[in-house]
Amino acid sequence: MKEIKLFTIKETSCYGEEPTTTSCCAPETINESTCCSSPEVTVEKPEQKQFNLDLPVAIIGAGPVGLAAAAHLTIQKVPFIVFESGENVGHNILKWQHVQLFSPWQYDIDKAARQLLEETDWESPQDNILPTGKELVDQYLVPLSTLPVLKEAIRYNSKVISISRQQNDKMKSLHREKQPFEIYVERNHEIEIVEARAIIDATGTWGNPNPSTSNGVWLNSEKQCENHIEYGIPDITKSVKRYADKTVAVVGGGHSAINTLLELADLQKEFPETKLIWILRKKNVEDAYGGEEKDALEARGALGSKIHSLVDSGKVQVYTPFYTMQVKSMNGQMELAGRYEGEMTIIKEIDELIVNAGNRPDFSIEQELRLSIDPATESIAALAPLIDPNEHSCGTVRAHGEEILRQPEQGLYIVGMKSYGRAPTFLMATGYEQVRSITAYLAGDIEASKRVELDLPETGVCSVNLQNPKEESSCSTNSCS
Repeated sequence: MKEIKLFTIKETSCYGEEPTTTSCCAPETINESTCCSSPEVTVEKPEQKQFNLDLPVAIIGAGPVGLAAAAHLTIQKVPFIVFESGENVGHNILKWQHVQLFSPWQYDIDKAARQLLEETDWESPQDNILPTGKELVDQYLVPLSTLPVLKEAIRYNSKVISISRQQNDKMKSLHREKQPFEIYVERNHEIEIVEARAIIDATGTWGNPNPSTSNGVWLNSEKQCENHIEYGIPDITKSVKRYADKTVAVVGGGHSAINTLLELADLQKEFPETKLIWILRKKNVEDAYGGEEKDALEARGALGSKIHSLVDSGKVQVYTPFYTMQVKSMNGQMELAGRYEGEMTIIKEIDELIVNAGNRPDFSIEQELRLSIDPATESIAALAPLIDPNEHSCGTVRAHGEEILRQPEQGLYIVGMKSYGRAPTFLMATGYEQVRSITAYLAGDIEASKRVELDLPETGVCSVNLQNPKEESSCSTNSCS
C-alpha cells in the first residue's frame, strides 16, 4: 500500500496529539486503508476534481463558523484539524463578551453542532433569548469544543502565518491543484508545516479595525495616539478610571457606536463631568435611530429609542455629517480635523477616542495563493453583488454556498465574516450555511452542497435603517448577529 508523507518541523498528528503506534492519523505514514482515507470524489466539473483525500481539511479559526465546519466534517467523517491562535475557543468574541447579540439563540447555533451536542447532556438555551458574547462562548462554543471528536482536533495557541502549495509559489500553474496545501503554523515559538487537502479560513476580521478617518486611510498620527484610542466596543464598566470625568469622542454611526455611547451615558450619571461627543457621517442624526419601536427586532429598536432620548437630552454633543481627515496628539490630548458643514473643523481637547468604524479583512496568510477579491467590498468577488451594503441588509442577502465561495485556488474557501470583507451585513446563520455547503462538497455530496438550507423569518434578522434603506448600515461587532 502506498505511503504518503506529511512533513512537519515538529512531529504531530492530524488531530493535534503526539502520534502513537495505534493512531490512524499519524503524520509520518498514512495508509490508504485507514480511517484518514476517503474514497476519491469526482464532481460534476472535471477541473474541480479533488486531490489529496488522505490529508485532513484544515480549518483556521475556532469561532462559531469554524467550529460549525468542524461539526459538519465530524458527521461526514471527513478528517480535519483546527488551528486557533488564541488559548481558547471564541477568543475574539470574549473581547466583546459584554455585548448582547441581536439574533436570538435560535439563529446562533449551527444545526450539525446542535446534533452533536444533543447526543450529550448539554442543555440547549431557550430559542428566543438574546445571548451576550460571553454566553455564546460559555453555553455553546465551549461545550461544542470539548466534545471528544472535536477536542482532539483543535490546536490552541497555533497562529497560521502563511499558506502555500507544496513546492509551488503563486506563479506556478502546472499540476497546481494536485499539490497539497502547506500551512505554516507558529506554535510555542516554533514553526510547524502541516499539509492539508483543503483550507477553510474562518479567521474573521476582528483585530483588524478600520481607522477613524472617513476615507479609510491609516495615518501615523492616529497610530501614535494608540494609548488613548479603543477600536470596537470596550467594556466601560471595567475601564471606569480611563473614561470617568474625561472628554470622550465616539466615531461611528452604527449599533456598535450606539452601544458604546449608552454605556458611557451610564458612566456619566455617576461621573457628571464626563463629556460625550458623537461623530458620525450620516446626513442627519435621526438616520442612526433606525425604526425604534417599529423595528422587527425589539432589542435593536430599543437601542435606537435610547440613543434618541440621550441626544435629545443634550448629554451628548453630535457632529454629523463629520468627515474625519486626521487624528493627532496635541498638548496631552487629541484633536480631530475634518469637514463639517462644508468647512474645515477641528474638534479639540479630546481625552479618549473610541472608534466603531468596523473592520477589514487581512489576506496576508493567503499571499502565496490565488484569490478573487472584490476591489470595493474586499469580499469574495462572486459574493460582492449579493452583499453590497449599499443595496442589501442581512435580511435581504440570499443564502449562498460552495459554488459562490470558490477561489481560483482550488480547495481554498474563505468563510464567515472574512468572506464579507468590509461589508457589515454578515449574519452568523449565513456563515453556518456557507460551511454546511462547503463541507458537503468536500465530503463528495455535490447535491447537498447546491441546496439552500437557510431558513430565516420574512423580515430578516438584521436590516438597514428602516427610514432610509440606502443609508450606511452597520451592526454590532461589524456583523448583524
